[in-house]
Order: sequence, then structure tokens, then C-alpha cells
Amino acid sequence: MNKRARTVWESSKEVFFQVILHLLVFIVYSFDKNHPQIELHQGVFFLNYAVAAFIINYFLLPRYFYTKKYLYFAVLSLLLMAAVIIIEELIIERIFFPDTRGRNFSGVIYPFVDILPIMVILTGFKFAWDALQKQQEVDELKATVEKSELQFLKSQINPHFLFNNLNNLYSYAIDNSPKTPSIILELSSVLRYMLYDCQEKFVLLGKEIEQLENFTKLNQLQIEERGVVSFQSQDIPSDYQIAPLILIVFIENAFKHSQESQSDNISIEIEIQLSEEGRLDFYCRNSYQRNNNASDLSSYGIGLDNVRKRLELLYPDTHLLNIQESENTFEVQLSIQLTIANKA
Repeated sequence: MNKRARTVWESSKEVFFQVILHLLVFIVYSFDKNHPQIELHQGVFFLNYAVAAFIINYFLLPRYFYTKKYLYFAVLSLLLMAAVIIIEELIIERIFFPDTRGRNFSGVIYPFVDILPIMVILTGFKFAWDALQKQQEVDELKATVEKSELQFLKSQINPHFLFNNLNNLYSYAIDNSPKTPSIILELSSVLRYMLYDCQEKFVLLGKEIEQLENFTKLNQLQIEERGVVSFQSQDIPSDYQIAPLILIVFIENAFKHSQESQSDNISIEIEIQLSEEGRLDFYCRNSYQRNNNASDLSSYGIGLDNVRKRLELLYPDTHLLNIQESENTFEVQLSIQLTIANKA
């Protein structure tokens, strides 16, 4: 829906909203158990109030109240209500009640107290509608900002991953390693998934785990005989979904930490489980030598900061991340409550 069509649609909804509520107020205003029928003078009196409310709603509110010119709004509103009282006392009552109420002007105070609740109700409808619309705009803006931030965070992952693996691929190509074709194949598979399958906010959990396993195999080729890599995942139901590229950061860091600090005896364990209630438990442990590792592993690179931000945005109250660093190991435990994928 384009902007113009949306504006027309919102205006139509507001007109319908105002008409229905005005009719309800009119019914309540004119109801009299002794005289259940609606008289003409009741409609005219109410029309006087409705016209004044219309001026307040669509002229005084946007021009003065919403621009914080409260004194102007108050003064003009009081003058407008004074005009309503004058029209009611000097014109309408003299037309419909010339021999009773129309003979004398009863003053300002009593009519003001009489019409004030009705005016407050009629103008309150518009104020409530504007507040709802404003909240909707805030929610849409918040969603747009959140989507933009998530796209930015995901865009950081691809270059980071590509840069690291192209360096490794270059080294193997220089050495004319027979493993180069296998690395290229695994790399192309993972990159294809990142570039084309991860555009949505969520992906199927089974597909994500499949790519994590491919990514692990890709990095395992670089370790060769220098250590042991274990990747375990149970049979995952196909109907659960997860935010893409959340878990891959921990696996990438595990390989990078271990290889940078150790020349042999590398140990990397990865385990993924899913409970019947949809609770995903991810565990990743890697060995490293503290003396050979110059950086603080708990804040290594953009990866961990990136994934923390994404978890806060996507799973604000449904995840638990625990990172522990001991003398020779670095462990990550992540628990996320997943949801069922929409099968549209």
C-alpha cells in the first residue's frame, strides 16, 4: 500500500471511528426513560456541541495543543465554549422553548457545567485516536530501526568470515595443497547460504545446523592432524526456526582462538540439542594456550559483541548466554527459546 492510499485508509478509519462514537454519545445524551423517542431539539443541541468539538479536534489541537502552545489552546477553547453557550441560550432555546427556557438567559456557569462533560468526551475521542496513531508510528519506527540494525550486524558477519577464510585458502593455494578444491567447495556452500538464504529474519533450524556442520568441516580441514574436532547434533524437527548466523560466530572464534594459540593438541567440541519444549541448547568448547594468546578471548573481535547485540534484539527475554574462560579452555553455553516456523 503506497503512502497516499494508506493516508486515505487511515482517514476513512478515523471518520468511521468518530461517527460511531458520536452516535453513541448522542444516544446517551438524548436518552430519557420517560420519553424514549429522540426529539428534534436534542439533535440540534448536540449538533452545536459536535461542531465545536470538530473545531477543537481538527484546528485547535493540531495547531496549538500539539505544538505546546497550551495558553492559546486554553483561551481559544474557552472562547469557543462561550460561543456554544451563547448559541444555545440566545438562539436554539428561543427557537424550541420560547415560553420557558428561552425567555431568560440563565448565565454562563450553569450551561458551562452542563456542556463541559460532553465536550470533554467528544474531544477526548480525537485525542485518544491521535495517541493511538502516534504510538503506531513509534512502533513502526522502532521496528524499522531494529530491522536496519539487524541488517547491519549481519552484514558485518559476511566480510569477517570471508576475510578469514580467503586468507586460509590463499595459503593452501600457495602450497598447492590437494585440499584446496574441498575448501573451495565448502566455502562456496557456506557463502551461498549466507548471501541468499539468510535474508529473512528467521530460518529453519535444520538448515542452519546443516550449514554450521559445513562450516565446521571447512575449518576442520585447516587443522589437519593437529587436533580433534567434534560436532554433535540430534535429529532436529523441521518446524522450528532460529535467527540465522547466531551460532556460527562462536564456532568461528573457537577455531580461530585454538589455531592462533596452539600448534598441536587442538580440541574443539560443539554440541547442539533441542528440547521438546523448543529450548535450544548450544555448547562450544575450545582449547587454547593462554601464554600464546595475546588478546582477551572474552571480547575477541567484532564477533562476540555482534552476537550479543543480535541476541538482545531478537531474543530479549528468552535467551541465556554464559561464556567462561579457564586456564586452557574457552566455553560458550547458549540457551534460546525457539518458536515454530510459520507454514504459510
